[in-house]
Amino acid sequence: MNERGAGIGQVDSTDQLAQGRVQLQSTDTWIPDGLAEVSRRAAAEGIVLLKNDHEVLPLGGSAPIAVFGRVQQDYFTVGYGSGGDVRQPYLWNLVDALRADPGVRIDTALADRYAAWCEENAVEAEPEWGTWPRSHPEMPLTDAEVAEVAGRASVALVVVGRAAGEAREQALEPGSFYLTDDERTLLSQVTGAFERTVAVIDTGNVIDLGWTHEYDLDAVVLAWQGGMESGRAVVDVLTGAVPAGGKLTATIADTYDHYPSAGHFGDEEFNEYVEDVFVGYRYFETFAPQHVLYPFGFGLGYTTFDVRDVAVTHDGRAVVVRAEVTNTGDRHAGTEVVQVYVRAPHGLLGRATRHLVAFAKTAELAPGASEQVEMSFDLADVAAYDDAGVTGHRSAYVLEAGDYEVLVGTDVRSAAGAGVVAVHELQVVRRLTEVAAPHPERLFERLVARPGDAGTTERGYEKVPAATVERRDRVQAAMPAAVARTGDVGTTLADVAAGRAELDDFVAQLDDDELEALSRGDFTMDSPLGAPGNAGALGGTIESLRAKGVPALTTTDGPAGIRLATHTALLPSGTALAATWNPALVEELNELLAVEMAAKGSDVLLAPGMNIQRDPLCGRNFEYFSEDPLVTGVMGAATVRGIQSGGLAACPKHFAANNQEANREYNDSRVSERALREIYLRGFEICVAEAAPRTIMTSYNKVNGVWMHYHHDLVTTVLRGEWGFSGAVITDWWMREAVDPDFPALSNDAYRVRAQVDVHMPGAWNRDDRHGDGSLLASLRSPDGVTLGELQRTARNVLRLVLSNPRLDAAR
Repeated sequence: MNERGAGIGQVDSTDQLAQGRVQLQSTDTWIPDGLAEVSRRAAAEGIVLLKNDHEVLPLGGSAPIAVFGRVQQDYFTVGYGSGGDVRQPYLWNLVDALRADPGVRIDTALADRYAAWCEENAVEAEPEWGTWPRSHPEMPLTDAEVAEVAGRASVALVVVGRAAGEAREQALEPGSFYLTDDERTLLSQVTGAFERTVAVIDTGNVIDLGWTHEYDLDAVVLAWQGGMESGRAVVDVLTGAVPAGGKLTATIADTYDHYPSAGHFGDEEFNEYVEDVFVGYRYFETFAPQHVLYPFGFGLGYTTFDVRDVAVTHDGRAVVVRAEVTNTGDRHAGTEVVQVYVRAPHGLLGRATRHLVAFAKTAELAPGASEQVEMSFDLADVAAYDDAGVTGHRSAYVLEAGDYEVLVGTDVRSAAGAGVVAVHELQVVRRLTEVAAPHPERLFERLVARPGDAGTTERGYEKVPAATVERRDRVQAAMPAAVARTGDVGTTLADVAAGRAELDDFVAQLDDDELEALSRGDFTMDSPLGAPGNAGALGGTIESLRAKGVPALTTTDGPAGIRLATHTALLPSGTALAATWNPALVEELNELLAVEMAAKGSDVLLAPGMNIQRDPLCGRNFEYFSEDPLVTGVMGAATVRGIQSGGLAACPKHFAANNQEANREYNDSRVSERALREIYLRGFEICVAEAAPRTIMTSYNKVNGVWMHYHHDLVTTVLRGEWGFSGAVITDWWMREAVDPDFPALSNDAYRVRAQVDVHMPGAWNRDDRHGDGSLLASLRSPDGVTLGELQRTARNVLRLVLSNPRLDAAR
């Protein structure tokens, strides 16, 4: 039974953190003032209206509405696994939210029948990990029964629900990516009997939507999983209390086979990223526009907008786009998202026909109202990475000569030319160094764009460039010097926080055991050093460190809320938040989440999820934002800024190229360096530059043959060297054993520390163990092993994270 509103809005003081701690003494269902309301608004703003013929929406009048589909009751509010396993204080399903809305009448006889049937055919409360249902069986109805309901109501809602998650991909089968026969029967019955039919799709992942064109549907509402406020958010949009305005952050194709990753996803051993940089709309708009069902950036509203007086100005690199947006309707308010794309010259590298570079969302505009929007970008952000040297500048971002056309519109397909920036000769934007290129024995053919006749673009294929850099030389060139040890001289971490000592003064005191302890967690999830139900603790994991003033920091799973033993708010899924195209709202939501974190004992939230939605079957796509790296980076940065607003830490994940769940601990993502840099790393890069996260989590998978928790190229060379990241890098939970191929005296934790992956979480090498494997200190004491300087470097990275925690402020 849903607990409507339990524990919400009970705190009046502006000091919500202090009040929250008081409230928690008597109840564990407290959440900060405003969090439920902002969560509801965000879930509603992320709902995408795909179709609305005959203006059937928003719902109005006094006629009853018939609601079909058992998901009205057993609503999927979030996906599965660590990213959604939150003890929410309450849930709003759709039918209860409809019943509670005074402006809506539903056919109660039908709703009561569904409630009784769902109770008699209840879903399993707590299935085993990874075996969660992707959908639920439907209640059977005869044609006569549906016709009887149609005699009482003229509008029908048909609710279709899907879920996937961690260790639980979507499957190309009915009840997952496809409709079941029972769902098809229900749609046929309802559309045949009712004057108006609205489909509501409750999902966290893109599913097949070809059926939305097969049935006589008047409206199609894509309701991304909205957390504990899901039902009320959907009703807000159905009734127009919140105007429809969400926009797609991934392309929806007509069939799965037309996604560019199809045939190269789900392999147990490896996946070749044959589509290269042509991911999502970059592929469809360049090579297959005819196979798009709903384009990237698309979403309808309840009114119409005119984007006019578009002006593009530039100084050759910095580009500013201004436009006036006017609500041209006469009945409903609404919002609009103006999107700016660039069409780059084809050049020698071959480019996608469209590349999102900026966007802006208006405020809610009344009929006839206008708003001026301004967007800017640097043309350097459109540069392509030459990983083969075809431009004469290998391992560099370049702007090839030609016209860079600026296109402005409200989705990728509608964007029209508004200006041109001419580049008269090739410009080298950034000179870098080769990283993480495929091994010569693991090369594959990648998709490339070739110029066709009359300005068209044709498909071509070429072998990805092979690695040429010797990792051993690169590692040896960056070896850190050790700080001379002093032994314990009484310096505490509070002294460092207060400026009475330097961080190296503190590090110089640490013995081998203390350095080792800083490089791993407290061995177990639900560590006794943190709040019950935590994901693990790091920092002061042993008594001698705590005596020196190093607190143990509690990590908790995210991103849909704080996974603890106590009740915590269940937030909208990552896809839902991204579909708002409203980073300010996402930041506000996470500022409130930070208040809850502090009150309930979370120091590090393992969020946001920032992997690219490469393929619609990936089970954890609901945690991620988009197929586009700019949307991913902007939304990730908004999340990080919000969480870190109170001094706590966000932990973007999973770095990098974690794009499937099947055999994720062993799967190898085989990808060109160009695609890595332009697509799979780019969102993380934006997030680091704009929000400075204090931690980052590596992924389980390999990238071109190297497990990410050992990946010196991506962690040390790119993340720390090129991007300037100075925080702590932690592993995903548990690691795979390996020996460093270039330094055989290093294995496991020593191999990891050399890559500057600082903390092994939760620290043990076996889920049943409560200890490490000894590899790090054994290597330290070996003549050819890990060095003291490397351990001290890791300690600094971890201690900077600890120093950022508000608890150190009180100790100054």
